[in-house]
Amino acid sequence: MNILLIGSGGREHALAWKMAQSPLVDVVHSAPGNPGMDEIGPCFDVAADDVDGLVKLALQIEPDLIVIGPEAPLALGLADILRARGFDVFGPSREAAQLEASKAFSKARMIKYGVPTAAYGEFTEAAPAKAFLRSMQAPYVLKADGLAAGKGVVIAESLEDADAGIDEMLSGKFGLASATLVIEEFMHGEEASVFVITDGQGAVYLPAAQDHKRVGDGDTGPNTGGMGAYAPAPAASEQSTARVKRQLAEPMLKGMAKDGLPYQGVLYIGIMITAEGPKVVEFNARFGDPECQVLMAGLAGDIVPAILASATGGLKGNEAAFESLLELDRFRPTATVVLAAKGYPGSYSKGSLIRGLKDAEKIEGVTVFQAGTDSGPDGALLANGGRVLNVTASGDTLRQAVDRAYAGVAVIDWPEGFCRSDIGWRALR
Repeated sequence: MNILLIGSGGREHALAWKMAQSPLVDVVHSAPGNPGMDEIGPCFDVAADDVDGLVKLALQIEPDLIVIGPEAPLALGLADILRARGFDVFGPSREAAQLEASKAFSKARMIKYGVPTAAYGEFTEAAPAKAFLRSMQAPYVLKADGLAAGKGVVIAESLEDADAGIDEMLSGKFGLASATLVIEEFMHGEEASVFVITDGQGAVYLPAAQDHKRVGDGDTGPNTGGMGAYAPAPAASEQSTARVKRQLAEPMLKGMAKDGLPYQGVLYIGIMITAEGPKVVEFNARFGDPECQVLMAGLAGDIVPAILASATGGLKGNEAAFESLLELDRFRPTATVVLAAKGYPGSYSKGSLIRGLKDAEKIEGVTVFQAGTDSGPDGALLANGGRVLNVTASGDTLRQAVDRAYAGVAVIDWPEGFCRSDIGWRALR
């Protein structure tokens, strides 16, 4: 089987790495890919949001399966266009992907299908948004309606800060993404991420993971695209996971199918485990980044059969068989530490030299997934983004996995980078 993987980040590098291990797979092509993915299979210089270019590439190489990694091409309808051309595609339709592309759409669906979530309001003007704030208690959660690269959420501790955040968002802080603003009640509890591989009917659940979204130790500072993750997340007990399936995932999947929007692909459920039980923080239309890295590294079995069944059908009634192929009972505790460019999530420089990746991977259990990287002269590896590397490690325990990941970080020579020092702290405390 030949696979075409769309994307170039750490999530896609991890997917390429894992899928290439499958006995079903001959080659993994990537577009546009990154230097790490180029070591796995051919990369093509076609951007992930270049819909016409990607269709042309697919027609050229004729893959047996196309896997769409990031959210932007899904929101543009790439999966629909490729399916119309006869390709098997892992990823939801444009309409179904609105679960991530529009917070307002997603919240409305949750209310319609009875999925537990935070109370909210939707606004395009500042005055009614500020009036709504006065009916809530601090802290206040402000969300850009559209895609904002994981940075479109502001948690304000005071009315003054929340008012300022409303003005900034509706004035174009995130461009068109914040032309509409969603304000939510703040939910108290512990967050986790649950990932469901589905063909719209059947569903296979992967181990819960926990992401570290804030830039600083102790979960402080502004939100980022994610500074590290670990799995399994002990906060998601068997009891709460069963409730996630019964009360969150199944009503959403059944409701979408009933409304003519069957969801194919991976459904990311960001949950808050509250005193009243799990509630949805957000739905996303793709694997989390960096949660995907820990899931791919921790899985002992083959993920390709489940991905292929999601694209072509046949999951319903056969979930146990696919779970067996994934070997979920042998999932190893895994952690990933994001090395980011100094200044991220604000402005940062590009082009600095990175050394030591091979030395890091000599450490038992360590794999380094590349994200914002580029190739320089004579094969040099250069930083080319905000989040640049994902130093990922598995172990017999989470403590061992975290220690191995930080041992890998220690031997990477990149003075222009930084990382959090406390990945996994909630589970390890």
